[in-house]
Amino acid sequence: MAARELAQQLKTRFGELISEPMEFRGEITVQLSDAGRIAEVCEFAKKELGFDFLVDVSSLDNYGSDPRFTVVYHLYGYGHHCSLRIKTDVGEEQAELPTVTGVWKTADWHEREVYDMMGIRFRGHPDLRRILMWEGYPYFPLRKDFPLSGKPSEVPEVAFSGIAPLEGGPFVTLPSSGSSTAREPRVRNPETTGKETAVERNKEGK
Repeated sequence: MAARELAQQLKTRFGELISEPMEFRGEITVQLSDAGRIAEVCEFAKKELGFDFLVDVSSLDNYGSDPRFTVVYHLYGYGHHCSLRIKTDVGEEQAELPTVTGVWKTADWHEREVYDMMGIRFRGHPDLRRILMWEGYPYFPLRKDFPLSGKPSEVPEVAFSGIAPLEGGPFVTLPSSGSSTAREPRVRNPETTGKETAVERNKEGK
């Protein structure tokens, strides 16, 4: 059975809560309008539609928009080899939705990472604590209002971090009217910032 047919069954079961399946480059996505129903929807997707593997839980920061956050569930079924993406939006003020650890145990670490990086909480999670940053770290690094260079922070006798100088560094795309090659951080030599790149020198036979 195709992923679109499975997504349509999900919509038939939950009606207006689920959007019409959307396809992009062969991948099927549906939008859940009520984040509070995500565990129920996922349980149906697993038990009735055969999506027995939760590949990932990711999140988006729609900074400047309301609702601010989008949580994305990437599902796969080993029996039918189909994938499905379920998206749902969460407002900044609430920033919480039910855990799906009761559906897939693999959600445990996925949800902890979303909590750690974006600050979205998962109600009912058995152990919701930071997984990458240290306990007591006051920021959420994947939010769009978190600067690329980081923020200074300190936890006495535990850890500290300072602002990383990024200007002209290997991970910063240069604003210019030049070619995309000249702006691309992966091929630019930081020591020649503002000068011709190694790629351009090779093209000219230097």
